Amino acid sequence: MTSGTLPASASLARDVRPIEVWAWAMYDFANSGYTTVVITAVFNAYFVAAVAGGAPWATLAWTATLSASYGLIVVTAPVIGAIADAYAWKKRLLFLTTLGCVATTAGLWFAQPGALGLAVILVIASNWFFATGQNLIAAFLPELAQSRAMGRVSGWGWSLGYLGGLLALGLCLAYIDFAQARGDTAAQFVPVTMLITAALFAVSVIPTFAFLRERAVPQGGDPAHVVATAWRRLRETADHARRFRDLTLFFACNVFYSAGIYAVITLAAIYAQEAMHFETKETLLLILVVNVTASIGAFAFGYLQDRIGHIPAIVLTMLGWIAMVLLAWRAETRESFWLAANIAGVCMGASQSAGRAVVGLLSPPSRLAESFGLWGLVVNLAAIIGPLTYGLASWLGGGDHRTAILVTGSYFLIALVLVIPVKIARGRRAALRAEREDRAR
Repeated sequence: MTSGTLPASASLARDVRPIEVWAWAMYDFANSGYTTVVITAVFNAYFVAAVAGGAPWATLAWTATLSASYGLIVVTAPVIGAIADAYAWKKRLLFLTTLGCVATTAGLWFAQPGALGLAVILVIASNWFFATGQNLIAAFLPELAQSRAMGRVSGWGWSLGYLGGLLALGLCLAYIDFAQARGDTAAQFVPVTMLITAALFAVSVIPTFAFLRERAVPQGGDPAHVVATAWRRLRETADHARRFRDLTLFFACNVFYSAGIYAVITLAAIYAQEAMHFETKETLLLILVVNVTASIGAFAFGYLQDRIGHIPAIVLTMLGWIAMVLLAWRAETRESFWLAANIAGVCMGASQSAGRAVVGLLSPPSRLAESFGLWGLVVNLAAIIGPLTYGLASWLGGGDHRTAILVTGSYFLIALVLVIPVKIARGRRAALRAEREDRAR
């Protein structure tokens, strides 16, 4: 039986029950409402139009706010990953970041028009909690899946995650319809959607903490020493990059394609409204449908990458992203933009799922949380570059969103060039060799 036709039970590590993988995937389901409603569909457009009053600098202010949050994540991710490894605290830290994201998302209720400072603080905080939790939940993946099935298991999580985003957006859209029918303004109904999003996150994440096990073995050590060791080990990784040549090259690729993805995620609703002149309800419906295609993309490509290889699958998604950017840039009709958006949905689910699986394969087993912390650093560096590039291009172009998306889309072309030389088998051998050397010390 080939790896492409393995049954679900054969995809899991020896002591892992299916319910535990479902519980792990439910975290993606739970937290996807945050990115869908706050970052992609509702609050971002509200921030630009209402909180910042539609000022010429409003889009740049939104992207700069997210960039500040991602900059904070870049600094903290390696340390948090090292602490999680040293004390086997992935689940404990995940609980704290989840609590923080739920609380600060609910706090966006108070981000009324003109309350720019409060909105900026809450977005920075909520996004930091969200992204840190993403790194921690990703570090469980190699403990749950066999290496040959890591792509499909990662795909299960991403696909379920997009369904969670779909549910959150659907609930918010239903409430917005109700609120608009009774004459409420955005300043009245958008804050309520923040409460809906926070509540759904809090409820949906319960299975994760009920069933997901912490399998790591505590290594102990003084906390100050652990932090110092985290930076030392990062410096070692940089100094000895030849040991992890393929992982390093993939991280470089990841910077560029994630920059493009984050620009799309962060500015989709803004582009739809400003460049295509969509109404709020039509924009939300578009993103709701895109979540369906993203879920399908994550699930299907999870299997495809295990069958054809992770790198060929990523190459296919990069080509899809390039096609999407060109189509969106040239789109003059709603139909052509809907097509571009749904291509983006398929590619988004596929490329994000593949990225998580590749990092798991190319990382030494004893440094999983640290490696995924480094992955988080790379992804969040990209999250600074992509949206900020778009914001600056839009501002310098006098509000020209079409030029901005074309400039940002060039990142996918660079990623395509960088990913082709990556060799999974060679990188996996290097990771296992490093693991043996670490144990021998």
